[in-house]
Amino acid sequence: KNSSVSRWAPPSQFHPRSNLQFAAMFTVDKHIVSLLAGILLALCPNYAVASSEAFSVERKAGSLRASVDAVAFESELRNAMGEALGCGGQVSGQDLEKIEKALTPMYRSLPKNSNGRLERRSLRHLAHRYFNERSSLVIRGFEPSRPVNDSSWGSAEILSERVPGFVEAVLESRHRSDRGFDLADAAYMIATIEQLVFDSESALLEKVYQSQQKSLQQPLGMQGLKQVLQAYIVHWLMGDDKVGIDMLLRNTSLLESAFPHWDLLVNFVEGEIRALDYQRHREPLKTHGHSGGNALKQFYAFEDAHAVVGGITRSFASFWESECIDMKESLIAMDTHHTGRVLLSKFYGTGLDSEWRFGESESYLRELGALDESSWRGKQVIIPNYIQAASNCIVTTSHYMVCCSNDCNPIISEIEAAIGAPYASVERLLSTVGNMTSLTSLDDEIDVKLEVTLVEQLQSIAESHSGQVPIHGRLFLQWLHYVFPRECPFPHKTGTVAAVAPLEYTGNYVATVEEMKAHSAMDNASDISAELGREELQWMSQWSEDEELVAGYEGLRKNSTWRRKLGLGLFLVAAIFGSVSFNRKSSTADMLLPTHRKAHFV
Repeated sequence: KNSSVSRWAPPSQFHPRSNLQFAAMFTVDKHIVSLLAGILLALCPNYAVASSEAFSVERKAGSLRASVDAVAFESELRNAMGEALGCGGQVSGQDLEKIEKALTPMYRSLPKNSNGRLERRSLRHLAHRYFNERSSLVIRGFEPSRPVNDSSWGSAEILSERVPGFVEAVLESRHRSDRGFDLADAAYMIATIEQLVFDSESALLEKVYQSQQKSLQQPLGMQGLKQVLQAYIVHWLMGDDKVGIDMLLRNTSLLESAFPHWDLLVNFVEGEIRALDYQRHREPLKTHGHSGGNALKQFYAFEDAHAVVGGITRSFASFWESECIDMKESLIAMDTHHTGRVLLSKFYGTGLDSEWRFGESESYLRELGALDESSWRGKQVIIPNYIQAASNCIVTTSHYMVCCSNDCNPIISEIEAAIGAPYASVERLLSTVGNMTSLTSLDDEIDVKLEVTLVEQLQSIAESHSGQVPIHGRLFLQWLHYVFPRECPFPHKTGTVAAVAPLEYTGNYVATVEEMKAHSAMDNASDISAELGREELQWMSQWSEDEELVAGYEGLRKNSTWRRKLGLGLFLVAAIFGSVSFNRKSSTADMLLPTHRKAHFV
C-alpha cells in the first residue's frame, strides 16, 4: 500500500463537493466521469445537454446494452460460445480443466436437481462467485441482488438472458433428457463469459488503435505499445465520454492532474508488458503476434497488446485494492463496538473533515444496500456492504464492473471445502466456523467467538429446514454476516437493493454539504460508550426471518414440515420457561427469532 497519499482539491467549478479534500491515488475520485462532466460544463456549457446521454446507462428492462443491436449481440455470443467450445481455438482443454478445478469446491457444495445437475439459477450463482473471487469482477446480470423465478434466471437484460440459452442450445445433444448443467457445462459457461469479456476488450483496443492512427497489422515498438496502452486505460476508465477522453489525451498536464499519481498507473501497465516479455522469452514458440518469427525482438502485434489488456483486466482489482483497504481502515476505526457498522453521522463527519470518499447520499446508500435503518441508535452504514457497493467499483463497462475484493469469499470457500454438500448440521458448522478467525483490524485477527445468541440462531435456522442448515440460503449468509460483521455483507432480499453505478443512479448520488453537516451534528448526541456490549446495543436488529434458497433444495424441503412443527413446539416451550425472549427492546434480548419463516427460491 502506498503510504504517501497526497491530497488534491480541484477548482470549485469542477465538482459539486469542491470544499472537500480529495484523496490522490491515481484517480480524480471514484466517480471520475463526474469530474470530466464538470470540466466540460465549465469549458463548453452548450455541451451539457448533448453529453448527458453519454454519462448515463439506460436502465430499460429489455436491454443492458441498449446501444447494441440485439441480433448483433446474439452473433457475438454465438462466436464466443464457439470459441469457448474449441471451434475457434481460443480455449484449450487445459484451460477448461483449470476452470473446472477452480469450480469444483463450489460445485460440490451447490444443490443439484433430481438428475444430479445444477439448475440455471445455481449456475448463475457459480458464475458470479467464480469471477468475483478470481478477479473481483461483477458480471453484469449475475449480481446476487437480482430477482429470479422459475421462468427467468435473472433479469431480462441481454447478458443474463442470452448466455445460458446458448449454452443449453450448444450442449443440447449431450443432455436432451437430463435437464441441467454438470461441471463441464459450467466450465464452458465460464469460458464463454471470459471470451465475451476478452472480445469487449478487443473492440475497445481496436478503437484505440484507430484513434492513434495505428494499423492493426503493423507491429509496434515498445514506445508505440506504451502509448496505445496508456490511451486504452483512459478509454477504459472514462467509458463513453468521448469529449473527455479526447481532452485528456491531447493535454498531458490535464491528464496528470486529473489522475493524481498517474505515474503509478503507468508503472502498472508497464509491469503487464514486462510480464508478457517474460512469457515470450520463456515460451517463444507460444508467443502471440507477428514479430518476424523471433519472440525475442521488441515488437508487438495487436494480439500481444490484446494479451496485455487481458492481464490488466484480470489484475487491475489487486492494483486498486490499496484504495479499498484505505477506505476499510477508516471505517473499521469508527466501528468501536465491532458490529460492522458505522453511524451515518460519523460517516458524514469523516467525509467533511478528512475522507472525501465518504459522501454518497443517503438515498443512494439505501439503494446500494449499505444502509441499516433498524437500530435505535440511528442510521448506520454497513461496512462490508459499502466496500462491496457499486459506488466503489473503479471500472464500469457494459459487460462487467471491477470492484473491491470481497473478504467474505475466502470464508465461504473454506466452509464449502469443509462441508462439501449443500447443507450441514449445526454441530458441523459450529465446529468449522469456530476454528476460523475474524478481523479486529486489518492488521489483527482473533479467534471467532460464537456467542450464545449466534448458536441459538443457527439452531433456529436448522429447525426450519429439517434439522439441516442450507449453506446457500439467505439465512445462513445472514448468520455469517453477524459472525463476521466486518467481512461478510448483510444479504438483503433479492430485488430490494441494486448494484447501480453512480451515473446509473436516477437520483443524486452525492450528498450535499448541508445534508452531511446535518447528520454530522447528531454525532455527539448518538455517541455511545465503547464499554456497552453488543447485546445492549441490540446489534442484530436488522435480522430478517425471510429465507431465500438457491434453486435445488426441493428434496430437503419436502420432509421439513413435521420437523418445522416440532422445532416450533420446542421453541414455544423454551419461551414459556424463559430461556428464549421475544422482547427485542430488553437490554438482554438474545435476538432469537421465531422458526416459522417465509421461504422461497431465488
